[in-house]
Amino acid sequence: MKKTTLEEFREELLLTGGYKTKDNHRAPFRAKPSALATLGFSFNLTRVFPLCAIYEPLGKLTTDKWAHFCFSTVTGAEKLGMNVVFDGWKNRQAYDGPVVYLCNHMSTIETILLPPVVLTYGPFSIVAKRSLLHLPFLEKAAAHMGMVAVGRKSPREDLMHILNVGVERIKSGSSFLIFPQGTRQNVFSRKQFSSIGTKLAEKAGCPVVPIVVDTRCQLTREKGILRKVFKDFGPLDTSYDIRCSCGPVIPHGKSKVMQDAAFDWMAGRLEEWNMPVER
Repeated sequence: MKKTTLEEFREELLLTGGYKTKDNHRAPFRAKPSALATLGFSFNLTRVFPLCAIYEPLGKLTTDKWAHFCFSTVTGAEKLGMNVVFDGWKNRQAYDGPVVYLCNHMSTIETILLPPVVLTYGPFSIVAKRSLLHLPFLEKAAAHMGMVAVGRKSPREDLMHILNVGVERIKSGSSFLIFPQGTRQNVFSRKQFSSIGTKLAEKAGCPVVPIVVDTRCQLTREKGILRKVFKDFGPLDTSYDIRCSCGPVIPHGKSKVMQDAAFDWMAGRLEEWNMPVER
């Protein structure tokens, strides 16, 4: 099988607004769900953290390298015979300027899958939990890559921090990626859909772009003796594909209006994929 390169992926994304794994770019048969498949795929996800931590003190970490590190999520899935499918990205390409991306949060996968995609349309910052910074040197690497860490102990403090940092970065031309659910959720629910992203967009004077992902191939580990150590990386189910869809640009306006429009589009798309939604 051929190995998809990030350059090939981006070329197709910009040309067609989407991407779908080609038959000769993935294994001919899906790997059977197993501990070995889970380990291999999880390694492709987690390798980005030590690589960034190593390259940062050497002064060699760039957003391009970061994107290439993260792209192993796509090639890792294809190596196991899974398909990776993107659509709707002509929507983003049609708007020239920074935006606030809002994405549902199912697993660890989307936090590593999305950077190479979003960087195709310009620089961006991402909001993530502070606990990701425990690896040596990773805090500096994360800051270098535009990560904004939140503690999740005080929602008000997190909101003020994101608004202050976010407005400044958006004004300088950088987009912002936020997961409004906060933590990983199997069900996409309006009750768990925070308005922090649309409040940032309203204050910064920019539009919102909703994104939905289907990453149920590897959800959070809910039980078993490995849960405490490997909670973020549950058993891999190779019968599922990885999907990501970009919605329409929602014009700048009142936070509540943008919030409802984003949620409705995201909920509708997930329902088309037969995924659980609570309106």
